[in-house]
Amino acid sequence: MVEPARELLAIPKEYGVPSETLGWAQVRTRLEEAMRYWLATTRVDGRSHVVPIDGLWLDDALWFGGSPTTVWRSNLLADGRASLHLPDPDAAVIVEGGCEVVVPDASFVDELMQGSTQKYGYSVPASAYAGGVWRLLPRKVMAWSSMPSDATRFRFS
Repeated sequence: MVEPARELLAIPKEYGVPSETLGWAQVRTRLEEAMRYWLATTRVDGRSHVVPIDGLWLDDALWFGGSPTTVWRSNLLADGRASLHLPDPDAAVIVEGGCEVVVPDASFVDELMQGSTQKYGYSVPASAYAGGVWRLLPRKVMAWSSMPSDATRFRFS
């Protein structure tokens, strides 16, 4: 995995001035350990849609799935752009990127099933991955643990 570019996050001056950046490893750990993620998508008519989801952060991407009848799935099929954030506003992690459906090979299906069982105590059957699993690839991540001092932007190529 290639480390993303890291910089101080530009924020309005009245919020304070960042003076140090977080390390990507620290932010990655927060994404890996999170039990829930808030996924934001846009409906075809432009209205926003936000929903909590389960998922696995692996290889610097979020892997997730769900029923084919979900609103977020319809939204992503029409426009793959999405935002994701962790529930804690004081130690924020906000991911912006693009989503796509990936059909995993057998070894990655095993990895997803094992990861889900370890994290959530359950897994879907291997056959559920036949139609693919969603992957959110980050373009930009904003994070902080002590706003404003360590407000950081990570950029992915």
